[in-house]
Amino acid sequence: MRQSQESRPPSSSTGATVLSPPPPLPADAALFLDVDGCLLPFAPRPDAVEVPPALVDRLVALQTALGGALALVSGRNLATLDRLFAPAAFAAAGLHGVERRRAGEIVQASQIPAALRQVRDAGLAVIGAFPGALLEDKGAAIGLHWRMVAPPRAAEAATALRAFAEHALARLPGYQLQPGDRVIELRPRHADKGSAILEFLAEAPFAGRVPVFAGDDLTDDPGFQAVNSHGGISILVGDRPGSAARFRLSDPAAVHAWLGVTPRPPETPR
Repeated sequence: MRQSQESRPPSSSTGATVLSPPPPLPADAALFLDVDGCLLPFAPRPDAVEVPPALVDRLVALQTALGGALALVSGRNLATLDRLFAPAAFAAAGLHGVERRRAGEIVQASQIPAALRQVRDAGLAVIGAFPGALLEDKGAAIGLHWRMVAPPRAAEAATALRAFAEHALARLPGYQLQPGDRVIELRPRHADKGSAILEFLAEAPFAGRVPVFAGDDLTDDPGFQAVNSHGGISILVGDRPGSAARFRLSDPAAVHAWLGVTPRPPETPR
């Protein structure tokens, strides 16, 4: 089911865009899935997320049904994605498209500039002033989170961490700032999720299929635009104004239902 790229979603009486649920997944889909906020609910800390075994089961089944044309497209690095979804191994793009590999390929670590290590150490000192703030070390990128900072200081933490990231950017040629949901990242600027999806679509087994991408954050908009340009199905997860997506699902649970995830029955005690 191809969507005309000239089509536009309807608007409500207030002028806000109203996005309908997506159609069923086409049999000839090239399926691209964001992870945090899309396949998995956000956790207080990035290392606290849990991947339900039933989700892994369903992704493996979809990978087979789609002839291998399934890829994770995430802000996490590839090594972390492999740990989260083990023992399954999927084609994937990590660090918002900076890292990319086909299914079955070996993960190779990205080069880490010496200046980024210095910025990371300085960032640890900054977040120490805000209980609940977190520095996420992604290897070739770092994320500064204030999701867990209590409301009395959350705004102050957001301002301080953004200012630190903007100042640090001058020390990192070839890097850019990537804002997200209560996080600011410093990452290489030579790729994004849209370019990663387009690279997948130019090669087997993704080429010639209907591209489908589900994601929730600002970082997913280049992916939505790439999919729309190929007459595909772009799906916003959650509520966010101004998204380029054409369809919407409310939360990760709705994504699971749309994908056909069936919870495993509880194990019987022996």
